Amino acid sequence: MTARTRRKALAVPAALLLAVVTAVWSGQPSSASGPTAAPEPLGVPFLPAPDPLHVTISSMVAVSMTVDKNVTIRLSDGTTRTTTQYTFTKLKIRSHMNVTQRAAGHTVSIDVPQEGSLGGYDSAGKPETTTMWGNITNVCVRVLVKICGVQGLLDFFGSLIPLTAGAEDFVGDIYAIRTVDDHAALNSTDNPVHLPGTITVTTP
Repeated sequence: MTARTRRKALAVPAALLLAVVTAVWSGQPSSASGPTAAPEPLGVPFLPAPDPLHVTISSMVAVSMTVDKNVTIRLSDGTTRTTTQYTFTKLKIRSHMNVTQRAAGHTVSIDVPQEGSLGGYDSAGKPETTTMWGNITNVCVRVLVKICGVQGLLDFFGSLIPLTAGAEDFVGDIYAIRTVDDHAALNSTDNPVHLPGTITVTTP
């Protein structure tokens, strides 16, 4: 008996909903009063899957990236992971972003060949914030020379990494991505995620 594979490619308009495979929240996340022991990420509409997204970006730009280590997140299967939280300001894709998730017998791939946004500016020109939970295994920046590797960047710059000149060769296994417009009004319809490309779903 041979396995049959079905592939389905869908054209995606300019405002691609990355929430198909991860958690994206528009607007300021609410918080309960008093202390809480709930793991991050807080404020997302659903918990991330235990199968991480494999994310690659050929070229990107952001005002900054900050790194918080040993952050505990809760996953949809009830387990927790201690991982790293990366926070970007004004994150834009210059060229080729690919997001792939393999889980439960299927593969979902989002491919953005050209420019896109994971949180740049809103319609009022205010900055948006993008947070990733997971492990970035590589990212390269150019200062005087090309410097690659997250740990090397942290040793060189400290906890705040400027990416205004751009970054290349981003590779990471990411459990969740959340983009927030910190300045959005309650009636705002700004969508901070714009990823024109295709979604391909492969199932057995």
